[in-house]
Amino acid sequence: MSIGEKKAVKVALLNPPLVKGFFRHQPYLPIGLAYLAAVLEQAGHEVKVIDCQALDMDLERLKSEISSFKPNLVGITSIAPLIRSALLSAKAVKEAFPDVPVVLGGPHATFMDEQIIAQEASVDVIVRGEGEETLLELVETVYGSKKLQSINGITFRSNNQVVRTPNRAFIQNLDSLPRPAYNHFQLEKYRLFGKRVLPVITSRGCPFQCSFCVASRMFGKQYRMRSSENVIDELEWLKNEHGAESFTFYDDTLTFDKQRLFRICDGIKHRKINLPWDCQSRVDQVSKEVLTKMKEAGCQQVFFGVESGCQKVLDAVNKKTTIEQNEKAIKMAKETGLFVTISLIIGYPGETRETLKQTMDFVKRSKPDDVYVCVATPFPGTELRSLVEKTGWKTSSNWDFYDTITPVFENPELLPDEIVTFREKFYDSFYSASYVFQHSFKRNSYSRMMARTAANHIFWRIRSARKSKKTVASDVNDSNP
Repeated sequence: MSIGEKKAVKVALLNPPLVKGFFRHQPYLPIGLAYLAAVLEQAGHEVKVIDCQALDMDLERLKSEISSFKPNLVGITSIAPLIRSALLSAKAVKEAFPDVPVVLGGPHATFMDEQIIAQEASVDVIVRGEGEETLLELVETVYGSKKLQSINGITFRSNNQVVRTPNRAFIQNLDSLPRPAYNHFQLEKYRLFGKRVLPVITSRGCPFQCSFCVASRMFGKQYRMRSSENVIDELEWLKNEHGAESFTFYDDTLTFDKQRLFRICDGIKHRKINLPWDCQSRVDQVSKEVLTKMKEAGCQQVFFGVESGCQKVLDAVNKKTTIEQNEKAIKMAKETGLFVTISLIIGYPGETRETLKQTMDFVKRSKPDDVYVCVATPFPGTELRSLVEKTGWKTSSNWDFYDTITPVFENPELLPDEIVTFREKFYDSFYSASYVFQHSFKRNSYSRMMARTAANHIFWRIRSARKSKKTVASDVNDSNP
């Protein structure tokens, strides 16, 4: 084949299987793979997406699927708690097709690229950061029209040495990207409480520098936006072509550009899309006007990264917000009629029993409708990881535990067991019988979903307590002469 001649390449994109013990309420549609598939297909390549998690597929079935497809290149996404599974998937591919290039991407691979390339023979290339343009160029190396050294944003091996090419510039015109290729997914597998909820991303990049997050390092500090018209077209397409019954916006801060948000809301109403949706924002990026506009356009839930009820901890995580702003935003959103979910981070360096109490008091005062309590986790690429490494505190090297539920580093002020116990007691208290009653009769669909979640939590607690009593009784009987 002459240099420069192009040929369609068969590319398999994998979301690796869940590892044993990894907890997830429902499958998460990997929108990143959907974008990669769309870009490759637009360029004329053949794509097969295998979401092992949604399909409940183990490594043996994955190997069989790969063998039947016979790809020319395989791409695998990765996050920290599933990196072991991603690497086992890479090994399975290599066992089936030793000469097929295996490419690893995602946040964990981006920030652990040199270690992975140096230690894992089954991985040939790491794609760092935003992947659409990079993977497309990598596909062109399969038949020799491009060389790895000429591709920005990758890490690979050459003559037993690790090579890192320069970082790739971020895509500035997000409207140029094709719509995510949801035709590769069995959308029924991603239903949430029986409803087909489809994800949407309208922007990339984050100008805020929270110390526990890698968003700005993965996608840049500049806030890049799709046009409002482009977004509304996609919402209409998702409803009409893919049967969406609800939307969830994955943007870190959908409300960052107020005028664009207003145009999106007006477009939703003008085209009579008439579907519920939810989004994330910051407490310093909303107002009564913004929240009212969202509610009128079908928004039912807003998610705020509150993180703590203690100003000392907020300052430590570089949130650049105040307790007063947190309380005001929650109050405004609830008064507007929105279901308000907040996230909390517990166990951050400097956290104490007193700061945990302040956080609990904050929740009792502000009364959010739901709370995600996450354990501070020093993911690669975060300022938090650098901080924990500088302290010299013992930190787990088992990525399986990086699930934001399990403490993975020592905090002299707060033992791991105390953090776990606080989280358990918090939910036992928060998901009460009165919570179930209060949310069961609200018209907001998120309220009804969370009423069911809370009821399930209560039933699980009762069953666990009964099992525990039976075990104790059995132990006592066995010990009697």
